[in-house]
Amino acid sequence: MLVAVLVAASWAAAGCGARRATVGDPERGRSLLAQYQCGGCHRIPGVAAARGTAGPTLERFADRQYIAGHVPHTRVSLERWIRDPQAVVADTPMPDLGVSPRDARDMAAYLRSGP
Repeated sequence: MLVAVLVAASWAAAGCGARRATVGDPERGRSLLAQYQCGGCHRIPGVAAARGTAGPTLERFADRQYIAGHVPHTRVSLERWIRDPQAVVADTPMPDLGVSPRDARDMAAYLRSGP
């Protein structure tokens, strides 16, 4: 019993098998994803007209272990990725959209909420 509790606690801390805790305003983040036109490249559930195919789908993004295929998925790394993707992965085709730290926090909150 104690082992099961410890395993569940460690999985929760790592974000495995459960939605990730959010910091920020997910609803505002959903609106910002539309405002920054992220759907021009990505399919994003719940975001109007977000049906792009140039970038990967962001469906079930909260369940992913990595960002851009190899950056560990944490709240901080996702916010940094949204703000300045080339600083995270130098040759990424994702453009720098001039996203503010607050906007990145809210956009990350939406993506991490499990759309």
